[in-house]
Amino acid sequence: MQPRNMSMSGVVDLAAVKAATEAKAKAEQARAQRQEAGPGAAPAAPLVIEVTEATFESDVLQRSAEVPVVISFWADQAEQSKQLNTVLERLAGQYRGRFVLATADVYANQLLFQQFGVQGVPAVFAVLAGQAMPLFQGAAPEEQITEVLDQVIAVAEQRFGIVGAEVDPADAAAEPAEQAPPRPATPQELALTSAHEALDAGDLAGAIQAYRNVLSDEPGNAEAKLGLAQAELLQRVEGADPQQVRKAAADAPADVDAQLAAADLDLVGGHVEDAFGRLVDVVRRTAGEDRDRVRLRLLELFEVIGPDDPRVVAARTALARVLF
Repeated sequence: MQPRNMSMSGVVDLAAVKAATEAKAKAEQARAQRQEAGPGAAPAAPLVIEVTEATFESDVLQRSAEVPVVISFWADQAEQSKQLNTVLERLAGQYRGRFVLATADVYANQLLFQQFGVQGVPAVFAVLAGQAMPLFQGAAPEEQITEVLDQVIAVAEQRFGIVGAEVDPADAAAEPAEQAPPRPATPQELALTSAHEALDAGDLAGAIQAYRNVLSDEPGNAEAKLGLAQAELLQRVEGADPQQVRKAAADAPADVDAQLAAADLDLVGGHVEDAFGRLVDVVRRTAGEDRDRVRLRLLELFEVIGPDDPRVVAARTALARVLF
């Protein structure tokens, strides 16, 4: 499976938002299983592994839903890369399970080398919830490396809810611990999977109905709320002419429908602050049913981005000011 680049800029990546929500759910489930099993129920998974193309799916992609995985690409002929691995292995022990180090020999794993776009070794990446992000290339002082690792761990926890279980390096097994068989999916999880599949296939009407079905049984399901907000947003902008929509909004500032359509396009295009600012301003200038309609649309767009995003927090504050 080819790694995906995780955007940390202002551009909205709906797939990444969905992945973040799914990763949080998986991470919470993994933590609950660990707590239920209790200490010593299984040998600790190794903190350092040698990854290959054959094991990438299980050792990196699947594991990255539970703990940040740092990948170090190295080559026997590149002494710097071997020295860097020594430093990273020592840090993996010091961090006691807050990240797992996966080393990959570039000559034995040419496909991974190409998929990650590695230009030379040493090269270090992180994988969080199945999404890859470049960290640094070449030699780096240990102080700088620890700063980067701290940032990776913070992003993993804040954006994806991923917190590695603490491990005593002395107890870490030489081989990955045998995983318990997965529990059967619940009807709710099967329904969510069907909804996600419809969304991925572009069946927006089917996805919307599927998410609504889930929410009718479980109104507080955050994953279904996110999926529904995404599907409805994509349905609203489907077939829209961006130039016409933006011209209509510019020509008629008081036209609520025109401003709502432009805000949807802003969000899909990655102009999150513009979308939020536009609708906050419309709320300020309207009253009655129009104001309530715009306020509700703004809350829907907040669902797409996520409640913890700083842009959502700022927009909520601005909305509160114009409302009260």
